[in-house]
Amino acid sequence: MNKKSKAKVLARKSAGRDDRWMVLGVCLFLAAITWIVFGQTLRHQFVNYDDGKYVYNNAQVTRGLTLDGITWAFTHVHSSNWHPLTWLSHMLDCQLYGLNAGGHHLTNVLLHAATVISLFLVLRQLTGAFWRSVFVAAVFAIHPLRVESVAWVAERKDVLSGLFFMLTIGAYVQYARGPRSPFLYGLVLLLFAMGLMCKPMLVTIPFVLLLLDYWPLDRLAAIDGQGVDHQRILRRLILEKLPFVGLALASGVVTLFAQRGAMQSGATIPLSLRVGNAIISYTDYIRLLAWPSDLAVYYPYAARLRPSETLLSFLLLTGVSVAVFILRHRRYLVTGWLWYLVMLGPVIGIVQVGKQAHADRYTYLPHIGLYLLLSWGAVDLCTRWRFRPALLTTLASILLVSLIFLARAQVRYWQDGETLWSHALACTGPNVVAEGNLGQAYYDKGKASEAMRHFQNSLRIEPKQAQVQSSLGGLFLDMGQLNESLAHLQKALEIEPDFADAHYNLGNVYRQRGQANEALSHYHKALEITPDDTQALTNMAWMLATWSDASTRDGAKAVELAERADSLTRGRNPVIGATLAAAYAEAGRFAEAIKTGQRALDLANAKANAARADSIRAQIEAYRSGAALRD
Repeated sequence: MNKKSKAKVLARKSAGRDDRWMVLGVCLFLAAITWIVFGQTLRHQFVNYDDGKYVYNNAQVTRGLTLDGITWAFTHVHSSNWHPLTWLSHMLDCQLYGLNAGGHHLTNVLLHAATVISLFLVLRQLTGAFWRSVFVAAVFAIHPLRVESVAWVAERKDVLSGLFFMLTIGAYVQYARGPRSPFLYGLVLLLFAMGLMCKPMLVTIPFVLLLLDYWPLDRLAAIDGQGVDHQRILRRLILEKLPFVGLALASGVVTLFAQRGAMQSGATIPLSLRVGNAIISYTDYIRLLAWPSDLAVYYPYAARLRPSETLLSFLLLTGVSVAVFILRHRRYLVTGWLWYLVMLGPVIGIVQVGKQAHADRYTYLPHIGLYLLLSWGAVDLCTRWRFRPALLTTLASILLVSLIFLARAQVRYWQDGETLWSHALACTGPNVVAEGNLGQAYYDKGKASEAMRHFQNSLRIEPKQAQVQSSLGGLFLDMGQLNESLAHLQKALEIEPDFADAHYNLGNVYRQRGQANEALSHYHKALEITPDDTQALTNMAWMLATWSDASTRDGAKAVELAERADSLTRGRNPVIGATLAAAYAEAGRFAEAIKTGQRALDLANAKANAARADSIRAQIEAYRSGAALRD
């Protein structure tokens, strides 16, 4: 090898080393800005909006990773969703952190950071455009619209599915640009299937892969020419996607089954209203990308839409689509625009799940298409400008710094339920969901008068709300106003006869009134609806073990219920432990009652609950003397 050839080889090796250091530096930069925005969530609490259903009130999840829990995740529909990998991630968090909310938030932040870095690496691999890939990933990382997906523990499905989305695209690029490896093809399918088991919104991936075939992979290049093989190439690429379409269809069927109870009928939200709202939502998401102000956790559905707003939105979408078609020689415009339109399709509201008009979280992956369109378009627009690099760098820096400040401010609204729902009301005005949940947040903090006011505000907007009626029933029960509590709980069951929370609260009302049969009946009904309700299990077991009337007591049944509750909480709850001890005593198993009571006493002492500890200590002394407890 001559000196010139050696010099070229050395130069390539040096450039490769420099490039690796640049990539590492960018990855650290992306991780840093993600942490600057979202690191504060480690000090946040859970919020009273699905976090209970997904984590702290979900007995299967709070047990951590167990064989029963893994089986449950794959075989049960819960909260109108089937997403087993999302459930497993929450279980793992409980295994690692218990119910320390900061640990659950940390996992969300780490998953989002991994998704951000993967986006940069995949775009760089796809396009070869280093700095544009950096910019797209950076905006994706810190845009205020990302806050809902990252700062909300229950929205784990977004960040987890986002990571699998990026891994699927990365594996597909390796497959498409290399020899047609069956192993790589199978890997792409596997990653896609895993993504669907995190969130079914990924059903649009087969179309996204075709868009990437068009640009930047250029696998459809022959179609634009006069070659005789263009139809064969297109047919091969479509056939290649059929297994992906099959997985997407299967996921869609499962999702329709899982969400059938949450879907809104045509009588509730007419199709014409849905279509109009969908058109407006497409343009709203574009507006919020450019001007992310007044972001709220819940946007109420408008009873009527202004025809002028719908028409203007339709004209805007049509105008952009026409412009993209005219300028289709710039292929990134086609890929970016259709990426946005198609990926939003499953959640745009034609098939309406829930009653929200739109949601920030729905833009998590769809907005990447617009980032691509705008980033590549800006560079093309400035191609002939003399000071293009300096200008684009300056503008990008100003934009990123501004987004960091805006996103950090938005994250602070997610610190707890009271702050979150107060902000939602300030942004949206009359909001039935925000009023009810703000009332619940105050209720959970023991602020009875504030809770009452917001519950009543919510019922003025929409009287037929089983949850709010039940919450009011619980509030009156805490205040000792049993008749008022009973009235609200009965209204809740008139609205929704199978509402477990209302049955549980009614059990508590009848228990306080001394009506054992009625109380046990409602506890039993609550358990028929939600078999893993540890509170209903515990209260029912306590009554069966300690009720003064012998005809009511049933020691064997009390042990069965209390052991179930103790198992679901992994023996970590002193109240449930004390209940199990009382059940053992009623069944004549005093040695086990003493042992279990001592465990409950240790737990109460560990939590510095002196009153609870004194009560359990007295119960243990009764068991030592061979006496069962009577309440």
